[in-house]
Amino acid sequence: MFEQPVSSLITVRQRDRHGDRQELRELTVSSDLNEWADWPGLGQVGRLIYTCRRKGEISRETSYIVTSLSAQEATAGQLLHLVRGHWGIENRLHWVRDVTFDEDRCQVRTRSAPQVMAALRNTVIGLLRLTGVRNIAAAIRTHAWHAPRALALVTTPQGITQ
Repeated sequence: MFEQPVSSLITVRQRDRHGDRQELRELTVSSDLNEWADWPGLGQVGRLIYTCRRKGEISRETSYIVTSLSAQEATAGQLLHLVRGHWGIENRLHWVRDVTFDEDRCQVRTRSAPQVMAALRNTVIGLLRLTGVRNIAAAIRTHAWHAPRALALVTTPQGITQ
């Protein structure tokens, strides 16, 4: 579908540069779905091509999106922004849980304990973010050495900044 020249296809591009990494995101969306999709509530489909150039090497990833948002509710540019926002959640929460808390190696696996531990980790991350902390690992080390500071983070409404 995305390779054929169709008038309903809209393409937007976003270029970013982060140090020596150059990124290009190209999102092609279509809201003309009558010809091939019979999904109730389907608003648009899209193909996202992410190209990254770093140190002369080029990598390319292709993802496909489906959304209930119509073209009137979200333009292609807005969809691209929403897709990028999704990865913000991954980077700000899941990565912290995976790396800083080493959640994947946690051996708590019975009954409701895994859910409780995940809730506690999320609470710690949330409290630290509310106080303006950007580096969760550094904040955890700081609070580990200063029990009164950690207690104040939980017991005072505004907490304590680093």
